[in-house]
Amino acid sequence: MNKLKNDEIRSAVRENYGKVAVSGSPGCGCSSSSCCGTPNDVMERDISVGLGYSREDLIAVPEGADMGLGCGNPQAIASLQPGETVLDLGSGGGFDCFLAVRAVGDKGLVIGVDMTPEMITKSRRNAEKAGLRNVDFRLGELENLPVADGVVDVIISNCVINLSPEKERVFREAFRVLKPGGRLAISDVVATAELPDDLKNDMSFYTGCIAGASSIQALESMLHRNNFENIQIKPKAESRTFISDWMPGSRIEDYVVSATIEALKPQE
Repeated sequence: MNKLKNDEIRSAVRENYGKVAVSGSPGCGCSSSSCCGTPNDVMERDISVGLGYSREDLIAVPEGADMGLGCGNPQAIASLQPGETVLDLGSGGGFDCFLAVRAVGDKGLVIGVDMTPEMITKSRRNAEKAGLRNVDFRLGELENLPVADGVVDVIISNCVINLSPEKERVFREAFRVLKPGGRLAISDVVATAELPDDLKNDMSFYTGCIAGASSIQALESMLHRNNFENIQIKPKAESRTFISDWMPGSRIEDYVVSATIEALKPQE
């Protein structure tokens, strides 16, 4: 993609998720139920449980933090430990950050990065309401992380990297900010088949977590090129059930599936 196209995608994603944050209701506008959201709080909780979160998780976070924007639960594979520094790529309303804070404790730190000013405002307000001091929400792009070199133990992300038009840069930045031995624990959408051109070129399918999905092979190659090791990408066939509800009638479940993505930065 050329630079103009990349900037157009970023602008569309930023605008779309800015509207989600301001509206106060879940959803990215592509459907009534998706990684983009759900039509009401009850269904939102049910879908979050279906993605792997517990009822306890949903009760533990500030109201409004869970915006129904995920496609899995990165916490389930992150194995977070007390005292660790965690970075959430595309932190949204702060849902995964607030769960991570519980795991790392008072001596840990959680950093959330999101490129949407409205989301940063929302997550900071949520943190203030909860009285949390060891969570830091920063405005920035995943391709240019506002994080110092080698300070992060674990990077989590939930259905966000697929939205980047420059995923190689995202993984390069991830490698830069991780400590030696640091790890990726990501839930995201991956492509299982080539999207038809009409879907691939529809911006709503891009902002809806579909058209930007890369194949498992492409993701593995990007991670290898950026020096990650112990790469494991595991598609979840059962996710086709909820993916089919994202854009009813489009048959997108034939082209994308949710997956967990894990990798390590080598020890020095």
